[in-house]
Amino acid sequence: MPDTQSTLITVSNPRSPISEAYRTLRTNLDFSSLDKPICSMVVTSAAPEEGKSTTLANLAVTIAQSGKKVILVDCDLRRPSLHHLFNTRSTVGFTDMMRDDGLMAKPPLQETNVPNLRVLTSGTLPPNPAELLASRRMGDVVAALKQHADMVLFDAPPVVAVTDAAVLASKVDAVLLVISAGKTKRDHARKAKALLDKVNARLIGTVLNNVKGESSLYQYYSNEEKP
Repeated sequence: MPDTQSTLITVSNPRSPISEAYRTLRTNLDFSSLDKPICSMVVTSAAPEEGKSTTLANLAVTIAQSGKKVILVDCDLRRPSLHHLFNTRSTVGFTDMMRDDGLMAKPPLQETNVPNLRVLTSGTLPPNPAELLASRRMGDVVAALKQHADMVLFDAPPVVAVTDAAVLASKVDAVLLVISAGKTKRDHARKAKALLDKVNARLIGTVLNNVKGESSLYQYYSNEEKP
C-alpha cells in the first residue's frame, strides 16, 4: 500500500486511492475466508517500524464502514499505540480484563468517532507480556470479545523481535503479516513466516506497505465525480 502522512486516511480522506487500497484488502480477506470465516485476527510485522498499527487501524475502519461491528485490541504490550491513533484513554484496558472477572462480562471498550468501531486499549503494561498472552485466560478473553463484535482485531508486536505475536497467533482465527517495501529484510520476512508456521498459525495473507502509487491511478481518483 502507498505511504501516507495521514495515519487514519480512511477517515480523513475516504475517497483517496489509499483508502480504496484498504477496502480492497478488506474484500480480499472476505473472499479468502468464505469456507472458514474469520472472527478474530492478529496483525503483526516482521520487524519494528513497518506500519502494522497504521495498517491495522485503517483496515478496522473499513471493516466497520461495511457495517460490521469491530473491536480493535492493543496487544502490543511493549509499545502500545492505538490509544494515540484514536485519541482514547489508555487507562483500564486489555491487561485489566485479563485480571478482572467482572470485566469479562463487560469489557472496558471505548467508543471511537467511527460508527461500529470500538477500541480496547492495552491497559496497565505487565512485566511479562509473552506469559500473559500464552495463558489460558487469553483464550477466554478472545471468546468473550467475540460475543461483542463480528470481528476482533489484535495489534501485536513484531513477530521476529519477540514471541508475543506468535503466541497470540495460535489463539485466533488468522494472522495478517505486514511487510514494508524497501525496508523489510528478506531474511526477516522468511523468519517471520517460519515462526508463525511453527505455532500452526493461519497466515491469511501479507500486506506490502509503503508502495509508491501510480500517478495515473491518483489522477483517476482525483478526477472522479463526487456524489
